[in-house]
Amino acid sequence: MKPSAQTSFAERLGQVFGRMWRGCLRQERKMNGWLVEHGLPAGGATTLLWITKLVVLGVLLYVAFWMVLVLLFSVVAASVVGGNSSNEDEPEWRIGLSGYGLYRGDTRVDPGSPDEG
Repeated sequence: MKPSAQTSFAERLGQVFGRMWRGCLRQERKMNGWLVEHGLPAGGATTLLWITKLVVLGVLLYVAFWMVLVLLFSVVAASVVGGNSSNEDEPEWRIGLSGYGLYRGDTRVDPGSPDEG
């Protein structure tokens, strides 16, 4: 006796999305039939459904744009608020009173080389 085949998560997810897609197509056909039944020409019903789809897509893109903009603004604001205001904590390479080296503030923190004069 063969063991039953295991379906992967991706396969189950694909089946769910496929059923949802078929359900949406079924609802679209029902709406098209209802519009034709109520006196709209078949071409007009199809056009109206396409216009509705495009309007919904436009609204979704508009909302997504503003959500991304708010997210970007919040990330920038968080980095400004949470950033170090003082650069004294981080050493930097520069030329100072003791020559070129790694300085924290005005103090050189690297040992330097014995050849420096």
